[in-house]
Amino acid sequence: MTLANAISSLKRGEFVLLHDAGTRENEVDMILAAQFVTPAHIARMRQHAGGLVCIAIDNAFAKRLDLSYMHDILYHTDDFDAESKNMIIGTAPYGDRPSFSISINHVQTYTGVTDRDRALTVKQMANLHNEAPEDQKQKFVSSFNTPGHTHMLIASNGLLSRRLGHTEMSVYLMQLTKLTPVALICEMLDSETYTALSVKKAKSYAQENAIAFLDGNELLEFSKVH
Repeated sequence: MTLANAISSLKRGEFVLLHDAGTRENEVDMILAAQFVTPAHIARMRQHAGGLVCIAIDNAFAKRLDLSYMHDILYHTDDFDAESKNMIIGTAPYGDRPSFSISINHVQTYTGVTDRDRALTVKQMANLHNEAPEDQKQKFVSSFNTPGHTHMLIASNGLLSRRLGHTEMSVYLMQLTKLTPVALICEMLDSETYTALSVKKAKSYAQENAIAFLDGNELLEFSKVH
């Protein structure tokens, strides 16, 4: 069972490749439990995946930090006039609203973009989730700066029952592993075609590198039953 293999890999601090669905983004992301991140993981995502390195968090955690979706932040700001607000994404071409929130750097980083800096930012976000809920907001605002070099994604309330994105799937996977439910994700791109890496090529990469490959449809069917 590929889901069981994926869960075992995540528990060992290994990458998993996750395909969402051909009817959605039709992309494969590299997924990692954020609590295990090292600079080497960030480097591999940068070199072998190439997309945006993002932190995915659950909706309840985001609410405790008073985080909002970026489209809501921009819509409610007075610094965007009515004409400029036409730029704000409503529904993306694949059918959902984006899950982006703010971007952050940990206060102990320098530029925030190096592999070491981004690993520190990601690791500290995972650690923050394990703090007492009543202390999380204060520690968040005192420990991180925005804008930064690591994007934050907020999963929908209800996860896969509401939205079938990599954000929701990766957070759901973290819940299944019983690890800290903060995930690190990055889209896999193809430097030959200049598009998203195909499922065929992603499966070949997974096989060559002994990485678990998971079809999001299997995760969805599992969630419907469990």
